[in-house]
Amino acid sequence: MKKFIHFFFLLSVTFSFSQTTELEFEKMVESESKSAASTMNVQVNPNTQNYDVTYHELRFTVNPNNTTASISGIVKTTFTALANMNTITFDMATQLVVSSVTMNSVNLTYSQSNYELNINFPSTISSGTSASVIITYAGIPPTAEGAFTRSTHNGTPVIYTLSEPFGARDWWPCKQDLNDKINSFDMYITAPATFNSVSNGLEQSRIVTGANATTHFKHLYPIPAYLIVLNVTNYEVYNQQGGLGTVASPYFPIINYLYPETNTATTQTQLGVTPTIINFFESILEPYPFRNEKYGHAQFGWGGGMEHTTVSSMFNFSRDLIAHEMAHQWFGDKITCGTWKDIWLNEGLTEYMSGMVYEFLDGASTFVNWKSNKITSITSQLGGATYLTDAGALNVNTIFSSRLTYNKGSMITHMLRWKLGDVKFFQALKSYLADPALAYGYAVTANLKSHLEAADNGNSLTEFFNDWLYNQGYPTYTITAQNWGTGQVKIIVNQTQSHSSVTFFEMPLEIRLTGSGAQVLDVVVNNTTNAQEFIVSVPFVVTGVAFDPNKHIISKNNTATLGTETFDMNSAISVYPVPSENELTIQFPSNVTLYKVEIYNNLGQLLKTDFKNILDISGLSSGVHFLKIETSEGIFHKNFIKK
Repeated sequence: MKKFIHFFFLLSVTFSFSQTTELEFEKMVESESKSAASTMNVQVNPNTQNYDVTYHELRFTVNPNNTTASISGIVKTTFTALANMNTITFDMATQLVVSSVTMNSVNLTYSQSNYELNINFPSTISSGTSASVIITYAGIPPTAEGAFTRSTHNGTPVIYTLSEPFGARDWWPCKQDLNDKINSFDMYITAPATFNSVSNGLEQSRIVTGANATTHFKHLYPIPAYLIVLNVTNYEVYNQQGGLGTVASPYFPIINYLYPETNTATTQTQLGVTPTIINFFESILEPYPFRNEKYGHAQFGWGGGMEHTTVSSMFNFSRDLIAHEMAHQWFGDKITCGTWKDIWLNEGLTEYMSGMVYEFLDGASTFVNWKSNKITSITSQLGGATYLTDAGALNVNTIFSSRLTYNKGSMITHMLRWKLGDVKFFQALKSYLADPALAYGYAVTANLKSHLEAADNGNSLTEFFNDWLYNQGYPTYTITAQNWGTGQVKIIVNQTQSHSSVTFFEMPLEIRLTGSGAQVLDVVVNNTTNAQEFIVSVPFVVTGVAFDPNKHIISKNNTATLGTETFDMNSAISVYPVPSENELTIQFPSNVTLYKVEIYNNLGQLLKTDFKNILDISGLSSGVHFLKIETSEGIFHKNFIKK
């Protein structure tokens, strides 16, 4: 996806292990969300909701040598009516001038205004009926959104497209709402024969006629309009092979379209990690979703990259960029966010997959650094929600916020993994990707949530999503630990919140306890209330305590201290409820063994002897009574009031 990032924002983001990595990340966000206008009218176009696009035949003629970025096209669209139709509307820039529209070789009347092409039918098309229209047009696409660009590389002309989020209409008549995927398309690109053309899917043919060549690509998977790509320049091809290579999942081609000046040993070495990463994603998710066609990269001029289905557009070939755009093939391309409010399903999950590449290739400590930098970025401001409001979904800078959509979205994904555990988490992702109601279609946040809950034995994640996704801010934790008798530590957890929209962040917390002999024990406590106490077993005397050493939680300014108070076993043994009516419970540290309990009245008379920590006191008279508790740690005395 794509957007222009303001310079002050570039300076404020603290993602990355180095300044270079930080700038590369921001360039990626910029290209994925590129738009000159920060706010646009991008609500669902009500005039395009009465039909379903099933097929496009796209015939484009372009010439990078021309000084203007012009395009001429013949677009055949096959659609199915969802209601009785007398007209059909396509999203289309008014700067593109239509010269004819036909249906079954009959000329149709039409009009253009307000970024729409309206076509009149000679008779009503009934609901459920399929039909096709052919639109012939030409013009210079508008430059405001930068969706269709003519530029140069090393002095050679190039044309490239990048239509996310709202630019497909700038270079061809389409339906660009997030509610209708094109079932399949054929694209024919006519350009000077000295250039090579690139699009989605597999190249079917390249026919040279005089000075021009027409290259035919076929894509047979459902695709939204914004993921269709057209690039033309003097590309050279560098081939690789992907896939785990099992009988059920054979190899597939990885085709890289490179500028000649960058088709070097260095670039090919950088690209060498591509099969490794795609095979890793196949191992934790599912087979590459477009195996019957290809994966690959095509260089272009926008800094960063764009996840065009089967062929990611790339400014460079850093490992981070390769991993991020590739992961989009699962999250964003196979399953696409159903509204821009749900954009984290594309970007947050994808960015987390790129983080997992650090874990896979570089090890745990590097992955911890990656998460730490994400957290620093997220907590650089007190508020901000990852799930967008209706107004936020109309603002390009909000949709593609590096802090909230990418960084917080990726850490929310990690916290779900931490909360559920690896087995349940990856089971949920696999079932989400395989869901026949979602696969090669659209999803909203509730769809992912339901798969996560199903994998977690039906446990509700409503509290989690409300706290971390829909609302704002982050917690600050105060952890106090105290040696609590032989082999035990008491941990007290308190928390404050940075934003009033959340009253308490419930989450399992990892706390590291250390001893003088380099002993280390990481314990996990499930924090659900403030001032919550936990008594945990530790096989050494604790001399140090640290909170969240592996960076599982979005939080900031945490403190963890070790109490110095002398342990008092008598205080550690308690009785409840007080006063009691029918039953009294004696609570011990876990290392204490109970031998015997004796109950006395206020005259010192023995009333009852028991050998359990839960006592039946229903037969006792009302008033004060006394307990003599014999344990492995000595004899202790307590009193209680019988109602």
